[in-house]
Amino acid sequence: MEEQKSNVRAVERALDILLCFTDKTELGLSEIANRISLHKSTVHRLLSTLENKGFVLRDPETEKYRLGFRLWELSANLAHADDPAITLLPEMERLRDLLGETISLYVRDGMERIRIQAVQSTQPVRRVAPIGARMPLAVGASSKVLVAYEDEATIREILADPTWPETIDRQSYLEQLEQIRRLGYSTSVEEREQGAAAIAAPIFNRSGKLVAALAVSGPSNRLTPEKMREFAAPIMEAATRMGKMVK
Repeated sequence: MEEQKSNVRAVERALDILLCFTDKTELGLSEIANRISLHKSTVHRLLSTLENKGFVLRDPETEKYRLGFRLWELSANLAHADDPAITLLPEMERLRDLLGETISLYVRDGMERIRIQAVQSTQPVRRVAPIGARMPLAVGASSKVLVAYEDEATIREILADPTWPETIDRQSYLEQLEQIRRLGYSTSVEEREQGAAAIAAPIFNRSGKLVAALAVSGPSNRLTPEKMREFAAPIMEAATRMGKMVK
């Protein structure tokens, strides 16, 4: 039993190492050890195993690590036909061309949302939206959409989570969720990032299940409240079309 637990811990630690590369291309041994709170000798052993299996590569000059080609081999076998990040990309590009702003697709993961796809604005001044970025669930137009259409029990769990920011009043948040369900979309102005604004709508699949939030974001001086009201209809229409394309 102890040996089994040790093996499971080793797997968890190896996965933690790979997850360190979600926001950086290259990392040194000390950086990785600090991120996952493990001794450098332990991390070095795990990295050696991952390197031998092709999951990470080490630059002999800089002594830094990056993701290996084995991950690309695995990703080639993803069920792309069922992946909304792939399936919905043409519609996202079409919406970007129509509105001229950055388009993003988000899903909920616990108390965070993850950007799984993005199409950058062609404007000279624009919001750059990196794919894979994680953001808190308590703020932002997309976050509120992803919470608003959950069942009541899930919403209660989210609001009761110990990581919920005490600066955000729960009752006021619930009122915002009710308004979102009434309007069919959500907006935010500088809730998470100064100078940025966004509008988001839910994407429901053919079975009526919420699968993602479709968001349009840009500088708040360009994406004004008036402009977002103007964008609401085409965004919701696009979300409806997209919902018919995913399972």
